[in-house]
Formats: sequence, C-alpha cells, structure tokens
Amino acid sequence: MFVDKAKIYVKGGDGGDGLVSFRREKYVPEGGPAGGDGGKGGSVIFRVDEGLRTLMDFRYQRHFKAKRGEKGRNKSQHGANAEDMIVRIPPGTVVTDEDSGEVLADLTRHGQQVVVARGGRGGRGNIRFATPKNPAPELAENGEEGEERYIVLEMKVMADVGLVGFPSVGKSTLLSVVSGANPKIGAYHFTTITPNLGVVDVGEGRSFVMADLPGLIEGASEGIGLGHEFLRHVERTRVIIHVIDMAGSEGRDPYEDFVKINDELHQYNAKLMERPQIVAANKMDMPESADNLENFKQQLHASHPEIEIMPISSLTRQGVKELLYKAADMLDQMPEELHVEEVAEVSERKVYKLDKEEEEGFKIVRENEMFIVESPKIERMMKRMQLNSHEAIMKLARTLRHMGVDDELRKRGAKDGTIVRIADFEFEFVESSSYY
Repeated sequence: MFVDKAKIYVKGGDGGDGLVSFRREKYVPEGGPAGGDGGKGGSVIFRVDEGLRTLMDFRYQRHFKAKRGEKGRNKSQHGANAEDMIVRIPPGTVVTDEDSGEVLADLTRHGQQVVVARGGRGGRGNIRFATPKNPAPELAENGEEGEERYIVLEMKVMADVGLVGFPSVGKSTLLSVVSGANPKIGAYHFTTITPNLGVVDVGEGRSFVMADLPGLIEGASEGIGLGHEFLRHVERTRVIIHVIDMAGSEGRDPYEDFVKINDELHQYNAKLMERPQIVAANKMDMPESADNLENFKQQLHASHPEIEIMPISSLTRQGVKELLYKAADMLDQMPEELHVEEVAEVSERKVYKLDKEEEEGFKIVRENEMFIVESPKIERMMKRMQLNSHEAIMKLARTLRHMGVDDELRKRGAKDGTIVRIADFEFEFVESSSYY
C-alpha cells in the first residue's frame, strides 16, 4: 500500500532538573553548594533515507517523543544530555507545521536532515546561584520543556521521468514493458490509484527512474477525480512523457486529450509547462491510429512545434526503445537538481517575537474573592523554578514586587489572606511584608 501523506506528533525531550546539593566531605566543614546542572533534552530530527519509498511507517506510529535529559548530580556533576531521536523519512518529503502552515523543510537528498522539535535546556543547579552575599543557595531550576508540534508529511515521488495522460491510455503497460515494475493493468479507468516506480536500463551504463502516475481527468487541478493526489507527484519529474491514445479507442480526440491534460498541469503549477515533454503516440498497432497520428501532428506542430512525437505500441513494443533513448538523452542534458524546489533559508523566514511590553507586563483579573495574575514572563519563571524551598518563594516574591504586582493588587483591594493565583499555584497575600 502506498502512503504519501501523514500527520504525526513530535516532542523534544525536556531538560533535566538542576540539583540542590552541598559538599559533604571529611575535613571540609563548609564545602558550599555542589548541585550540578541538568542535561539537555534530545531533539527530534528527520533524516532522509534513500532506501525508503513511502510514508507507510507513519501509518502505524504517529507519536515521536525524544528522551529527557538526566538530572544534575552532586559533586557539581552535569547530568547527561539525552540522545537525539532520528526519524527516517523517504526522499521527496515536504515537512510542514500543521498549526502555522509553514514549510519547515523540503528533503530530497540522502542524509539530508532537519530538526523539527528541539530538546529543552537543562535546569541550573544551586552551584550556579552562589554569590558573595548568598554563598549557600538552596535554589535550582527545573529543566526547560522540549518543543512539541503536529507535523504534516507529504511525499512527492522522486522520479526522473513521469508518465502522464488520461486513464487507460497505456501508461501502466508501458512501464511494465520497459522495467521490472508490475503495476496493476485493467480495461477500466483508474486501475492505477497510486504511483508506480520502475528503473529503466537503456544500456551503455545509463538508467533512470520512471513513474507511472495515476490517470488525470478534466478538472483534476480543482481536485476532481484523484486531483491533487496525482498532481503533486508530477512536480518532481524532470521529463514528462505524455501518453496519448492515438487510436481514440474511447471516442476521444487525441489532440483534445493533449490540450486538456496540459491545461490541468498549467492550472496546478505553471512551472510544469517549462519541463521537457515528449508525446508518446501509443496504440499504433490499431488500424485507425495512422490517420489520427497525421492529423495530430499537424495540430501539435501548429501549437507546440518544440514537442517531439514518438509513435509507439506498448503491446508490440514498436518504437519503445527509441522513446527511452530520447528520454535518456534529454535527462543527460539537464542538471539533476532541476526538479528540486528548495525551501528558503531560515534567515529569510519571517520571525515573530513577543512584544517587549507584553513580555514584561502583566494582567490582573478578579474572580469572586480571588485575584488571578497573568504574565508570560512570570509563568515561564515559575515553570523553571523549583518552588519547594523558602528561598525560592522569596525570590519569586521579590520579582513580583519589583514588577509592581504587589502595588497593583493593593489598588484592586487585596488584603491579608486574599488568595492570589499565578499559573497553577495559589498564594495568600500578606500585607505586612508584601510577600505571599
């Protein structure tokens, strides 16, 4: 089964907590703080593996969480950093953040990688807070939380040559004749509902990958039929072979088929019309094909004189070898990376930063007899602090007083014993000392 789109959840590992510890050694009566920093959490990294061809693995595993860093240790030892989580993905995968819609990476080459969820920093141990005024602090920080997000993976088939055309024009038969691929073949529309890949060897050490792509119909650029499920794969091909049923076996006009398919390609992505294109006039073994081919040549040369027409028959293999040589010659004249649409460098992306006033400010909301303080800065600080010691509580109180939270609470009517909530913590307002 072919899977070319998947939605997954990724989370970087949390940083390890810092440690509150003191030296306990013989003959060192006042050894001082010795709590080490926590280790860094692991990041989730996507890496291209050319051995993969589908996103099938992500159908069964949708959550990827890196390990957290180790806690700090005594004797001033740093906790171990967690290893990064490497997730293998196939070449041709576009990585998009679901919430923002930003394309994070367009991964096409083997070994190429991108960090999609960074691990959190480790918390500082109490040795970091020692000062001449406070040589034995009982302060330490919690590890920072790792990044988390939902990611959409979208795979576009990486092929040198793509076969396009209406359903049942003989694309799958052609692929089965020229390569070892075994696509489903039948006398009805949409026998191919997922792309099929085959390696074509044309001799003299030359070979290329050919893709039999699901059949197009009119309106595909608007999502009709297989619509975008097909068209996204055409973007990766370097040469397009447009297979036409020259026998008109379903009552369609060959030239009208050519015009309709090219119109759908143009509406989906105008750049596709810049790709070299060969018309494979298929089913030439049918008696009416010769007359249709002459009419087709006249019409095509009048509108697209640059496009070459190669008469073939997938059934009898007439002209197939010449078609493959022509495609190989075109590929030799083109740079390999022509079809790769690189994502802009990170430095070029627009970065949104929190406004300075919003960062430093706070908002107080009254709920019955309780006051709720909302502030990004305070909430981040409280997440990092280990609020299990008197010294940590006093540091928080000093920060609140310095920011003006105390004064604002008094103006709002806070008195001794009034409950004040900040994030998930609740405190009692103490008027006498301005502490909570």
